[in-house]
Amino acid sequence: MKAKLGIAPIAWSNDDLPELGGETTLETCLKESAEAGFTGVETGGKFPKSAAALQPKLAAFGLQLASGWYSGTVLDAPDDLAEEKAKVAEQLVLFRTLGAACLAYGETAGTIQNQRHAPLAGRRRLSGDQIRAYGHRLTRFAEHCAEQGVPLGFHHHMATAIETEEDLDLLMRHTGEAVGLLYDAGHMRFAGGDVLRVIDKHGKRIIHAHMKDVRGPVISGLDRSKQSFLDAVLEGAFTVPGDGAIDFTAVVQRLADVGYEGWFVVEAEQDPVKAPPAEYAKIGYRTLTAALARAGYTVAGAAG
Repeated sequence: MKAKLGIAPIAWSNDDLPELGGETTLETCLKESAEAGFTGVETGGKFPKSAAALQPKLAAFGLQLASGWYSGTVLDAPDDLAEEKAKVAEQLVLFRTLGAACLAYGETAGTIQNQRHAPLAGRRRLSGDQIRAYGHRLTRFAEHCAEQGVPLGFHHHMATAIETEEDLDLLMRHTGEAVGLLYDAGHMRFAGGDVLRVIDKHGKRIIHAHMKDVRGPVISGLDRSKQSFLDAVLEGAFTVPGDGAIDFTAVVQRLADVGYEGWFVVEAEQDPVKAPPAEYAKIGYRTLTAALARAGYTVAGAAG
């Protein structure tokens, strides 16, 4: 079993909350990611959009491009998907050229994840029929991405239309194999789902994995009728593996049980003043390398 360890830049610089690390340079993020032991990164707002500009920056620190977020709007797109295909074209070229594992597709039609004053309870909700129609359209978009050389990994996410375990179950039921799953332990736990059961049900669809941890007391203490997703971030809802409530030894073992191989990406948006990114990156790296070793993975590029 083979694994690669990556990290997302959101711990250093949060695109939705510029007050969290807005002054931190891309070079600092890349340097500290590599120093912590990671061999790959995901993209963020400060990353160049062309392969010619990005590849040298990654190479300077011995890093690969693992994946990166794409703000999709297929949910509300016309059936021909022409505008969506045009919108994603540049990112597909970048990802294909640099060998990214997948496009991390987040459904942002009607999202409140980036709205500071929109309470969590007010997120968009879809009926079974709406998810069925959406799934068929998303499958066609994923097939287009695959034709362009980049698989689509669907990212279930808090404060979006596909948030809960039940939402995800319906979407997986109504999408074709072209729609891979980007499994995110932290978002699923935050949404009240069972992080291991999701792997059991949808493991064969998982093509990318975000290793995000959560602080249980913060999540349980939220007033979801008043507080937003960004409020939760500011209160410290998320953290790295080894610093929260999720048993990542169990998560990694369950991913091994279903045969998952690929990137394990640490992602934890939080206040970099309270949680220094370089320090927390090392905590996440140590926790995951230990869990991966127990589960029988060989980690690419791991020291020793």
